[in-house]
Amino acid sequence: MSRTSRVAASAATLVTAALFGAAAHAHVTLEKASAPAGASYKAVLRVPHGCEGSATIRLRVRIPDGVLNVKPQPKPGWTIASVREKLAKPAMLGHGREVTETIREVSWSGGRLPDDYYDEFAFRIELPDTPGKTIYFPVVQECEKGVERWIEIPEPGKSRRDYEKPAPELKLLPKSEH
Repeated sequence: MSRTSRVAASAATLVTAALFGAAAHAHVTLEKASAPAGASYKAVLRVPHGCEGSATIRLRVRIPDGVLNVKPQPKPGWTIASVREKLAKPAMLGHGREVTETIREVSWSGGRLPDDYYDEFAFRIELPDTPGKTIYFPVVQECEKGVERWIEIPEPGKSRRDYEKPAPELKLLPKSEH
């Protein structure tokens, strides 16, 4: 084999390894990894694949404590369901509105997202006013065959890169001064 052929073969091997490695480690993530604390935020969950070749048929996301005013975005062909929870104490939203319960889980089901396709699932929320904190949105991705649980929350001193199935995370930034 000539030197040029060996270089080409090595390059092809590296490209193949990079592509398959990226596919094997593609996680459900949030489109934007940070947002101002205390603000309204459109959370967009990116779903890059199914479960080992099987189509996604249901996606469930757990809403973290302190997140209020959850409004899921409808998706054609999918049905939205939510689990509500009474708050320990009432909370105030913008315009002096008091709330006594919140949505703790949102799910989309009834649709079919083939493994070869990518899609996004969105919901609008009010973020807690805790700048510097990172909050996590554990996701369970149910497929025709199998389940992926993107639910691992890093222990102190670790990051999402230390885990095989990390939960989508959102860093709360200081409020912008206008």
